[in-house]
Amino acid sequence: MSSQHVAQCAQLLAEQKLKIAFVESATAGRLAAEFSLTNHAGKCLLGSLVCYDACIKQDLLKVPKELIDQFTPESAEVTEAIAKNLKQFFDADIIVGVTGLASAGGSETPQKPVGTMFFHIIIREQSYNHREVFQGSAEEIILQAIDRIAQLVMQYLKQQHAA
Repeated sequence: MSSQHVAQCAQLLAEQKLKIAFVESATAGRLAAEFSLTNHAGKCLLGSLVCYDACIKQDLLKVPKELIDQFTPESAEVTEAIAKNLKQFFDADIIVGVTGLASAGGSETPQKPVGTMFFHIIIREQSYNHREVFQGSAEEIILQAIDRIAQLVMQYLKQQHAA
């Protein structure tokens, strides 16, 4: 069952005839799956590329190894790179990249604890970076992140529409 925000976001995208695509690391396809469960999925969801392991970010999405080594696979910089590089695979109005630490064993530090998630959202050539820390189990962190992504996409669309 997709969240209320995901359903509202999908409806807004369908009403505005906008297509969305995802590039997912920490969410590993769950973001696209949640959008696919909405009534408007067929009108707005193009698809998703899962790049859970850093080698996929490097080999398929052409993220420089130096960028990953310098900032870690779970970082704002790498999230921006995977989002920008997804454009070669999807002709989408909106691209969302997500990386993060849903569980221990990644690049967590006191400054970047487990629960830290990075989003990079591109809407009509406008880019938005977002970092947030969530609490709970790995699944709870992922579901909170998905919910927040849906909220942010709607917020940024409304900002652009008002401008």
